[in-house]
Amino acid sequence: FATEVQFGHAGAQARGDMETAAAKNKAMRDAGFHVPDSFDQLPSTISQVYTKLCKNGTIAQTPEGETPAVPMDYTWAKKLGLVRKPANFISSISDDRGEELKYGGMSISDVFAQDLGIGGVLSLLWFRKRLPKDCCKFIEMILMVTADHGPAVSGAHNAIVTARAGKDLISSLTSGLLTIGPRFGGALDDAARMFKEAYDSGMSPKAFVDHCKKTNKLIMGIGHRIKSLANPDQRVEIIKTFAKKAFSSTPILDFALGVEQITTSKRANLILNVDGCIAVCFADMLRACAAFSPSEAEDLLDFGCLNGLFVLGRTIGFTGHYIDQLRLKQPLYRHPWDDITYIQELAAQG
Repeated sequence: FATEVQFGHAGAQARGDMETAAAKNKAMRDAGFHVPDSFDQLPSTISQVYTKLCKNGTIAQTPEGETPAVPMDYTWAKKLGLVRKPANFISSISDDRGEELKYGGMSISDVFAQDLGIGGVLSLLWFRKRLPKDCCKFIEMILMVTADHGPAVSGAHNAIVTARAGKDLISSLTSGLLTIGPRFGGALDDAARMFKEAYDSGMSPKAFVDHCKKTNKLIMGIGHRIKSLANPDQRVEIIKTFAKKAFSSTPILDFALGVEQITTSKRANLILNVDGCIAVCFADMLRACAAFSPSEAEDLLDFGCLNGLFVLGRTIGFTGHYIDQLRLKQPLYRHPWDDITYIQELAAQG
């Protein structure tokens, strides 16, 4: 420094010669302190004192331990691509990152530009494949024919009763969907599997019927409470006609129709019902479109895709019944007494 500088703490002041830095340094030096002549000499003074104390044995030198390596910052390492965070979820059907939403790797703008429709979107999100146009049309037909079957079926009945109880849409819809099972709409997967396995085994339709009778098994997809040979279900006719026209072959449908010929000879209402027709045609579609290997087609049936189509289609109808009840301002439903058989017996003694 060109001028004299005194280093002190904030607010320090020298109110006399004895309080100056020079006076204090002299006092410390007279007392035996090692005081450098200037601030710049402080490092060398410390080094000299330390070396002297080590030399005369006052200080015992010990080797310093190895300085631990500081781990690389995670954010920086991830940016460089050196590390990755384990994923909690894995998804292969859609991606909302980037500039545009993608379904099965296809941007949403391309989905609309190529007019894929509901069937095409479903094929991307459910099957991770872009199925042929006829297959997408068939999927849309399934949703259309399963959308509703009147207010008397168990699912619609539940949805209506729940709506009239003042519950919200989700509650009413869930009430209806929870009735779907082996006795109502949930037999599509089992029907497809049953007919497919019978056909693949080389069994004839008659042998299949006899086997089911012998083992006391219901043939899933056969029978209807109202429809019969004399009163055919037009939904079955629509699905069957389209499959015959659009698919290169329909061996499982043909097998099921052979079974129908045998069952209706016993009783006219043991027809191939809409669930069974959809199931066998869907199984034929998986084979005819050549988009799936045999194991992939088998997996799709095991995953419940067919029942999923029924759930998706019937959701349209249940939602419609909910809106209809609100539109009609229907009151709380109470079942009439004259439609209930009351069994009045004393409880058994324990």
